[in-house]
Amino acid sequence: MPHIPSNVWRMMTLSHDEIAKLSPPERLALIAELWDSITDAEVPMSSAQRRELDRRLATFEQDRSHAVSWEELKAELAARTP
Repeated sequence: MPHIPSNVWRMMTLSHDEIAKLSPPERLALIAELWDSITDAEVPMSSAQRRELDRRLATFEQDRSHAVSWEELKAELAARTP
């Protein structure tokens, strides 16, 4: 059996109503724990998904010279906002 952190086990015993009463940060922490527990092998990509990922990675590599930093993007967005 895979290791499941104790806080996740505790939340797994909660009802839907109890989960709904968790704060947003607590629910996000639960989602993160669950997401991080899934391995690539457990959710294999279809061949179409693999081709699309490969296409996007190739495009990213080709267009890297057009990339802007997070700071540049924030400044541009700030300039557009009144």
